[in-house]
Amino acid sequence: MTLRMKTKLTAVTALTALLLSGTAFADTTLTFLVDNNADSVAAAEALATAYSEKNPEVTVEVEQRPGGGEGDNIVKTRLATGEMTDVFLYNSGSLLQALKPETSLLDLSDLSSQAKIADGFKSVVSADGKVYGVPYGTTMAGGIFYNKKIYSELGLTPPKTWAEFMANNEKIKAAGKVAVAQTYRDTWTSQLFVLADYYNLHAQAPNFAADYTANKAKYATTPAAVKGFERLQEVHDKGLLNEDFGAGTYDDGLRMVATGEAAHYPMLSFAIGALKQNYPDEMADVGFFAQPGDDAANNGLTVWMPPAVYIPKTTANVEEAKKFADFVGSIDGCKAIMAVNTVQGPPLIDGCDLPADVPAAITDMLPYFKDGKTAPALEFLSPIKGPALEQITVEVGSGMRPAAEAAALYDEDVRKQAKQLGIPNW
Repeated sequence: MTLRMKTKLTAVTALTALLLSGTAFADTTLTFLVDNNADSVAAAEALATAYSEKNPEVTVEVEQRPGGGEGDNIVKTRLATGEMTDVFLYNSGSLLQALKPETSLLDLSDLSSQAKIADGFKSVVSADGKVYGVPYGTTMAGGIFYNKKIYSELGLTPPKTWAEFMANNEKIKAAGKVAVAQTYRDTWTSQLFVLADYYNLHAQAPNFAADYTANKAKYATTPAAVKGFERLQEVHDKGLLNEDFGAGTYDDGLRMVATGEAAHYPMLSFAIGALKQNYPDEMADVGFFAQPGDDAANNGLTVWMPPAVYIPKTTANVEEAKKFADFVGSIDGCKAIMAVNTVQGPPLIDGCDLPADVPAAITDMLPYFKDGKTAPALEFLSPIKGPALEQITVEVGSGMRPAAEAAALYDEDVRKQAKQLGIPNW
């Protein structure tokens, strides 16, 4: 036998031995980039563990990046340079479009999990009819927390119109109680009556988001858009607020609605986590309803969508990355996230049922989703949000600036932001 033949036989024998031992090929390692928010990391690690338990040949390595603008730049830079991880977490909605998903991301429309994902979510992770992401967590809603004990004591029911809401407020005020808690020391909290009113704006002006982005519609000249500012002004002008609304903090607002110091607190449903932590004994007393508009038959909820998991076109592990994304978008993936993160709203995956012990405020949101009475917040439909909104809404809510003037001022703020972003037609 020649030396060449002996060498060849030795190699074949060695390969056969490796195949039989199951160690011929290295296990797959997927890299997963998420922001360094504690909830994001906890969910990522839970998903990595759950996926590897089902697929022991795959290891998912979680990498962290900063949040905010710094993290945003990291995502864009890594995509542009071809150095993105196999899968990554990023915003859904209008911010996604800045990544140019058609050229930078893999089309995930054919994942089996998409059949159970809500169409409302798909709409905020799509471009040119293709779906590029799967949800990472539950929804969050903008609306009004209310104290159920006060409502029961005064014989009130959750309102479906703004007129009903104001009538409730007058009865609460007449009973010597604070009707609406406002907390303008934390200026961001002043925006809720404007932001959470978007479902009502969309119902009356369905093309507003597109026209607003294209510089064809303004807050000051769209009656349905001005109403959010008008409603903020009205609760102040009718003396419905806590006396210290200018100095009150977010934590004060949560305390007031939980303990019955105030009947209402307009807020995002992410506050449920803080309420559970700080007022566990009062959670059953806190309910939630959508900011009411003018039409009781079309009473609906403004929804903030969770971020999504995406796959860059540069991944070397296309099939395995798709399988992992499919898992994230599945019922099992949804449950893995809910097991470690506070539920802030209903999940977006059909069959991923809420835990039995969710607070009343969460179950109060379910009918809106069941009846299809939800709309994504404006920030998921348009990239333009003026940075001065929270200062303007503080002025309106404090009686320092009338609603119409504030809407016009915000339009000017929006114009500056749109030009900075390079939005066409501005």
